[in-house]
Amino acid sequence: MHVEKQFSIFLINKPGVLAQVLDALAKAKVNIVAMTMMDSVEHGVLRLVTANYPKTQDVLKHLNLQISEAEVLCVNLPNKPGALAGVASLLSAAHININYCYYTSGATGGRTTGVLRVADLKKAIKILEKTEKKKAATKSKKQKKLRPSPSRRGR
Repeated sequence: MHVEKQFSIFLINKPGVLAQVLDALAKAKVNIVAMTMMDSVEHGVLRLVTANYPKTQDVLKHLNLQISEAEVLCVNLPNKPGALAGVASLLSAAHININYCYYTSGATGGRTTGVLRVADLKKAIKILEKTEKKKAATKSKKQKKLRPSPSRRGR
């Protein structure tokens, strides 16, 4: 889990505008980590997290587009049903609102990233880190129970 800068880019809703932005990022060799696109009647909003914040910022400035930036929480999750539901439940129990979220695509059985814009970033991190530590401790205890004791080895 980590915090990243997300760009929200307001685009005119017509053919080729999204391609122009994506081509400019590709030419600058900026890797897109996560992305979502929403539309309304007049414009679309492209939200993205990239692997190179300064370079992305530079590319977008040169395109002369209306952008805003926000800090988002990126949570590494297993790519399986219910993974994001567990995070949402933990934050809900702590009374932390999720303003919006989106997911990266991941390989079957692999990992994926949930990108969350939350009302209280510091509190969300604290809650999720606390839960990760509990899971790790529980896993460690289970592994110790499964290991044969040294006196029983080789019998």
